[in-house]
Amino acid sequence: MMKKTASKKLTHLAIIMDGNGRWAQKRGLPRAMGHRAGVEALRRIVELCPGNQIEYLTVYAFSTENWKRPQTEVQALMALLNEFIDKELTLLHQNGVCIRVLGDIEPLAPSLRKKIDHAMAITAQNKKLVLSLALNYGGRRELLQAAKALAYRALKGENPENWQEDDLAAELFTKGMPEPDLLIRTGGDLRVSNFLLWQIAYTELWCTDIFWPDFGEEELMAALAAFKGRQRRFGGV
Repeated sequence: MMKKTASKKLTHLAIIMDGNGRWAQKRGLPRAMGHRAGVEALRRIVELCPGNQIEYLTVYAFSTENWKRPQTEVQALMALLNEFIDKELTLLHQNGVCIRVLGDIEPLAPSLRKKIDHAMAITAQNKKLVLSLALNYGGRRELLQAAKALAYRALKGENPENWQEDDLAAELFTKGMPEPDLLIRTGGDLRVSNFLLWQIAYTELWCTDIFWPDFGEEELMAALAAFKGRQRRFGGV
């Protein structure tokens, strides 16, 4: 686990991008159009991060529970992901963005998995911003996977009594990344929805009623200003 300090520097921003479907329904549009508008919002925030000294951006793109949605909506989301990689990869790479994926992408279509692997490979050395897409991701499943990994290490002879929190953190999808400083949730709900359960133990939370497609520079600046006004004590005085 990365060392915690009382710094007000926001290095890692995490976002639960909620409200796409309700944004579309409010306008009499198909839910898929809301997800498409949500991609535009993500593009805006990616562009704003480097200028605000944000080095890591992690977004909840598709949860393990999202498979329960109507098949047409799931297919639309996967098509958008394909389109996002096709249209944005070259520009993201040119702008120094490193793409990471958190989650189990095995259930995705082989062609999409190939695109994801390619995107991660060619951007792996980029340093300006690490953009992590949580795809088929669930915090509880991530913790279960980490526990299994530790169990296998014990079977191979490691003594569990010697393990520290860092040992579990090293088995998470976010290995090598700092914990989020700020978690933004759009759409009005006040819950973390199985997102980064281990990593957000001391993360500051900022929620807004604004639907994700309407989230832009003004809203981001408001969230960053609120963060700078917080006192981060990490359990201390």
